Amino acid sequence: MDEIDKRIINGLQGGFPLSERPYRDAARVLGIAEGDLIRRLSNLIDQGVLSRFGPMYDAERMGGAFCLCAMAAPAERFEEIAARVNAHCEVGHNYERAHALNMWFVLAVTTTSEPMPSTCGSCLPSTAENESMRLSLKSRRKPVQKF
Repeated sequence: MDEIDKRIINGLQGGFPLSERPYRDAARVLGIAEGDLIRRLSNLIDQGVLSRFGPMYDAERMGGAFCLCAMAAPAERFEEIAARVNAHCEVGHNYERAHALNMWFVLAVTTTSEPMPSTCGSCLPSTAENESMRLSLKSRRKPVQKF
């Protein structure tokens, strides 16, 4: 990753133009060509530097809520379980941690009063710890705080 890649990552974290040619407009601000920006973003994704490039919706500003979730996934099934968790549109991102609860992900819901999706937790391996996690996903939601 060179200085231009770093400039792209830092420059686009704060927003992306809403225009007829957003890549052209973003590239202009970054001082590079539109094609270079598109190619570099693709390379950053291919290299695993970026896991995705797209909009990030602020569920709280839209009246919803976020829930940080964690579970114990057996190492030999981690990728399979991650794929099952990530298949839910409510999951914002997912990552592995060196911890007994080794899979952490953020779940977004549209309102603070709706129940968690019925499928939430259905991808967890059947263990006492994860049964407890399945129940807590459904019952430990905090209302959105407004300041």
